[in-house]
Formats: sequence, structure tokens, C-alpha cells
Amino acid sequence: MPVALASLKDLGALPFDQLIDARSPSEFAEDHIPGAINLPSLNDSERAEVGTIYVQVSRFDARKIGAAMVARNIAMHLEGALKEMDGAWRPLVYCWRGGQRSGAFASYLKQIGWRADTLDGGYKTYRRLVNAVCHRHPFPGPVVLLDGNTGTAKTELLTRLAERGVQVLDLEGAANHRGSAFGARVGGQPSQKMFEGRLAEAMAGFDPHKPVVIEAESSKVGACIVPPSVWAAMRKAPRISLSVPVAARTEYLVEAYDDLWENPEGLAQGIQALKPLQKSETIERWQRFVAEANHPAFVRELIELHYDPRYGRKREAKAGKVLHSDRLDRPSLDRLAEQIEQSLSEMIRPASG
Repeated sequence: MPVALASLKDLGALPFDQLIDARSPSEFAEDHIPGAINLPSLNDSERAEVGTIYVQVSRFDARKIGAAMVARNIAMHLEGALKEMDGAWRPLVYCWRGGQRSGAFASYLKQIGWRADTLDGGYKTYRRLVNAVCHRHPFPGPVVLLDGNTGTAKTELLTRLAERGVQVLDLEGAANHRGSAFGARVGGQPSQKMFEGRLAEAMAGFDPHKPVVIEAESSKVGACIVPPSVWAAMRKAPRISLSVPVAARTEYLVEAYDDLWENPEGLAQGIQALKPLQKSETIERWQRFVAEANHPAFVRELIELHYDPRYGRKREAKAGKVLHSDRLDRPSLDRLAEQIEQSLSEMIRPASG
């Protein structure tokens, strides 16, 4: 009997050893349930072929040809990815709507002797739950924004706060992007659906009586759009702002942006993209700094001539509670994390359970 999924919290409690996504590789790549592996019943070309036969020839022919393809693919998975699974292994299989692809896969697995089931409604059920969390329901708890000019170690502080037991929602981590002109990271950004899924999974685990710290961002992190429930909470949230001298921020960013220095061509392209916003001589000087590996000079000017003038004034107007630090070394970051945690208890009193 198909397994019902009533909320995202239920995912972690499902009594299965492995979640199998039986959809095509392109469907899986766009988005999938966290923790699932992709064992397609039909690959992309097979799915397109069966769909064409279904529309242009007949349903019967499409199902017959599709069944043969599914059987071959399942046999391949049994001889490959599933070869070492023992008799106690228990998988849960899903496809787009919880229909033929996952049903056929689960049927084969059951005949072998595994306690396999399908997910009622398939991926669409999961996506409906994500959509509800990100678009329809209010944010689950009070939000405090962590703000500060570029290079104030906000992202690293989120990690330190999480290690201290503070609830955090890492937008940049979910978007795999630093949220700046040079924010691209290895692996590229996820689809909007996957971005929302990552956020929804985190939000489902929050205690609604405790504050959630989110880094102050615009409504987009790279190409990913912050979903409405998160953005609405961010817009009305109080702020804790970090004030750190340019020299300390420069030193921190030179180390934090080490992946940029390993890709000088990409960095040069990023600098060139700023040409509409900066003087030609500034762009030329930055390109020279990068070519000479003079990263401190480049970063300092990037802060002073680009980031601070563009964003600093807006941040000052919304500063809220301000925490100062002269350095961003490990002891200083530990001290800031402690101060932020203390500030949370002062700004937002936990609601009684």
C-alpha cells in the first residue's frame, strides 16, 4: 500500500533504508527528495520515445514498449547499484505522481523479497509540501537578520551559531552562492525548486518558539529567488549588524575567497562585468592586481570602491543592534558568536510552549 507523506517532518521518520527516485535523470537533476538516489525506470530519451508513441500511435503500444524498457532498466539496476543489498533491505520508490514507473519498480523489488513500497502521490506530494512551507504558510518562528558590510564573516558566523545550538537558515549555502558579484561557487547553483526544497527541509525542523538567524540578503541569492514566506519574515525582522574595519575585512576575504584566486580567468571576467559600475581605469587596475596576484590590494579596493558605497549606506540606515570587532580571527569570531547568541535572548524572548 502506498506510503502517505503528511509533512516534511515525516521524511526523516519513514521506516525505509533508501529512497529511490525512479524518474529520468533530467527530472532528478532539476529537483528530488533529499537523500534519494536516482535509479531511472526510463531514461530521458526512452521517456520521450514512449511519450511520442502514446500521443501519435496508441496507449497500448506505448505501454508495451515502455514495459520492455522498464524491465531492462530494472534488470540493470539489480545487477548494478542494488547488487549488494541483502534480504533485510527496505526501499521506498517514487516517481512523478506515484504511478506506473515507481509501481513497476516496486513490484519487481517485492517479488525478489524486499519490503518495497511506493510514495503516495510521488514527487508531486513532496513538492506540494515544499510549496506550502515556502509560499503559503508563515515562517515557523521569529527571525533575526545578521547584517554587516561585505567581509564581516556573516556566513562563517552562521556556522558557528549553528554549532552553538542556535537555529539558522543559510540562504547562501542552500543557493551555493555567496550572494555577491563574485559569489559563484564550484558546482553552480541549484534549480529554484531544489533551492526551495533545501530551505523547506531546514524550516520543517525549526522550533517555532525559538529565534532563527538569517543572513541579511536581497530577494535573490545569485539566480535563486528567496521564497515569499522567508522574504516576508526577513523584511520585518530586527537586525544585528557587524561593524569591522576595512583592513580586517580585507584580510578575511583574501583567505575566504581562495577559490577565486584559483580561477584567474573567471575572476577577470567577473571584474569586466563591473565595467558599467566602475571607471575604466579602476577596472584596468583591478585586472592588473589579479594578474600580479596582488589579492589584498584588489580586495581592499573592491570593498572601498564597490561594495561599501553600494550597500553600506543602506545597511547603516537599518543597523539595529551593532556589534563591533577589530579582527576576524578565530577568537574574535568565537566572541562575536557568543555576543550574537546573547543578543538573541535580549531581542526576542522565547514564547512559552
